[in-house]
Amino acid sequence: MIKIIIVSFILLLSLFLVYAVLPTVMIRVFSWGITKRTTVGGVALTFDDGPNPEYTPQLLDLLKKYDVKAAFFVVGSKVKSYPAIIKRMSQEGHTIGIHHFEHISSWILSPSRFKKQLQMTEQAIRECTGEKVTFYRPPWGHFNLFSLCLSKRYKVIIWSHIFGDWKVAKGKNGLLEELRTATEPGSILLLHDCGETLGADKEAPSYMLKCLEIYLQENKNKGTKFINLKEI
Repeated sequence: MIKIIIVSFILLLSLFLVYAVLPTVMIRVFSWGITKRTTVGGVALTFDDGPNPEYTPQLLDLLKKYDVKAAFFVVGSKVKSYPAIIKRMSQEGHTIGIHHFEHISSWILSPSRFKKQLQMTEQAIRECTGEKVTFYRPPWGHFNLFSLCLSKRYKVIIWSHIFGDWKVAKGKNGLLEELRTATEPGSILLLHDCGETLGADKEAPSYMLKCLEIYLQENKNKGTKFINLKEI
């Protein structure tokens, strides 16, 4: 009986590695079918996990103040809950991409459930904006064996810089310093305008916003160019 349990465990672990972990490693390491940096000169700001009714409007105000267009990879269920925020994003010229209908890893999605996550989120965005949805970013950057095939109609965007800004501790200590080093043309920066996902701190976006304003002010004064993903 113990041998059967051990063999079953090894088999399941092997299947999980082949279906989830190995594809993620290979895709991320070799950049198969994904974009980590842009070929257009400038820095692309991207934000995941929203919209959030408290922090996303503050972020939109900040981007408007500094005349910066960003990309938002949104959770479809939250799009349904806060359509006015999505409409504002669109009206102000920001890019809106897919980040699954629930914030759920591709590692635990079957091909049919994965496809449904994409379809439902695209539909929610299009109902709000009337725009074609072009971009996709999987939660946590996780892929599975079928991800690239099932998402081939979208441009899959990852990042060149990730900061851990979903934690309050990073927002208080270290985030601004790391942001200041992320100014190379072609960079894609990943930040978060919602702290309600697994492993995140609910108030983390408030600290991110404070650091981001300093970063934008400093770089606007330096003449750093910020680009919209639509430009790539």
